[in-house]
Parts: sequence; C-alpha cells; structure tokens
Amino acid sequence: MSLLTVDPDKCKKDGICAAACPMGIIDWTKGENPKASPEAEELCISCGHCVAVCPHGAMSHRDMTSHACDTINQELSISSAQVAQFLRSRRSIRAYKDEKVPRETIQELIGVASYAPSGHNVQPSKWIVRDDRAELDRLCGMVVEWLRELIKAKDPLAEMLHLDRVVQRWEAGKDTILRNAPVLVQVHAHMDERTAPQGCTLSMAYFELAAYARGLGACWAGFFNMAPLAYPPMAEAMNLPEGHQVFGSMMLGKPKFKYHRVPLRKKPEITWA
Repeated sequence: MSLLTVDPDKCKKDGICAAACPMGIIDWTKGENPKASPEAEELCISCGHCVAVCPHGAMSHRDMTSHACDTINQELSISSAQVAQFLRSRRSIRAYKDEKVPRETIQELIGVASYAPSGHNVQPSKWIVRDDRAELDRLCGMVVEWLRELIKAKDPLAEMLHLDRVVQRWEAGKDTILRNAPVLVQVHAHMDERTAPQGCTLSMAYFELAAYARGLGACWAGFFNMAPLAYPPMAEAMNLPEGHQVFGSMMLGKPKFKYHRVPLRKKPEITWA
C-alpha cells in the first residue's frame, strides 16, 4: 500500500492536507490531487494530520485509513468556561476510598493519555500499572528504607522535605508514601530517548486529567520517581526493561472526599516580550 492514498471522488483539490502536514511532504498544485513527495517515505512521522484535517474524508495513510479514525463529535465540544472550571477544580488527591479501580477503566485512561503530544510523534511512553496491595506495601517499605539512608547521611533533601516526619508517620502506621492509594501507575521509557522526559510527563498529565473526568482521584508520587534513580534496590524492584527509567509515577483511586471550592493561587507572572 502506498504511504498516502487519495480518493479522487471525495478529494476537492483544496490542498488543506498539504498545508497541515508538519513535515511538508505532501505535494499539491492547485486544481490537482495531492500526492506524497519523493522524500515522504523517509520523513513521514505518521502523525495522521493529513487524515484528520481533510474535511471530506478523502485522505488515507498507510498506518490509518480515514474510515479507521473516529470522527470528531462537535456535540461533545465544551465551552471555555467549562474548560476553566475543569482545570481549576482539579485537586491532587491524597485520601482514597478502600475500593479497587477496574483495570478496564485504567486501560481506557491510558488509551486517552496516549494522545498526549510527543516530540516528532515518537510516543515514547510505556506503562506499568501496579494494583497488588501487598506489592505496593513492599515497594513503599523500600522507599522508606531509602529515606532513612538520606536522613542518616544528613542529605539536604532530608531537611528540605522533612523526611524525618515522613518516616515517623510511616512507623506509626500511616502510609505517607502512597497514601493508601489502591493503584500506582508509572510511565517509563528508554533513558536515551531524547523526547522521553517531556513526552512521558505530558502523557501522565493527560492521564491525571482523564482520571478526574471519570470521577477518580490522582496525585503524583514523587518518591517513586526519585528513589529508583538514587537507590539501587529500588531500581531493581521496578523490574523495568533494560535501559529504561521511570519518568512519572501517579497514585490513583476513588476520592474519599469531595471538594466544593476552588482555592486561590499566586497571580501569574507574565513578561510580554
């Protein structure tokens, strides 16, 4: 199959696909059907812009036909006021109900998160979902062991993050690492992939917002990002593919409480240049 296929009966010869292509690899002359440029096979990043932007459904890509792509439902569009409230009302959840989150739901959320932007459409994010309570408790215990080492070594991080208090509360029976969240979701990628830090972070941000839309609560689990990088036993326990590292960790569960107001934030500092 050719890289690009144009349905001549549907194509209006408007050149929209050529104008939208981020790599500039669609040739178009007014009054003619668009076609792939000679270097298209080498340069195409399979982003699907050409298929998505055609209002007539005339363009298909070898990796995705126009029929295989969902049509955008304009009735589901939301207003700017709805977007503002949705984003401003999101909270980092640290108190969860003692209920499991269905794996099918988590899979759906990851499916949405896979649409997060990534450099050159590399899509570097790989996912690990940990929902076994005994295993989560074991991993939390390893994190605490690392924190004890930081405290003993008088690491500046220990004072800055009040790690002595975190450990004390853990020893008193309070989960200060995962807050009793029933699920830990982690995104990882090969450490040499240049797009991984931003791509994985954006994927996790999409995941968090998608979870909120489904009535679930989430919170970034920072200790699970730091520990594997600094504590070899923790890195081994993550059981990642060779050369991979964790770029984002998130608690997930059903919120124990409901929030009723939007708290204040600092006034944005903006420089118009």
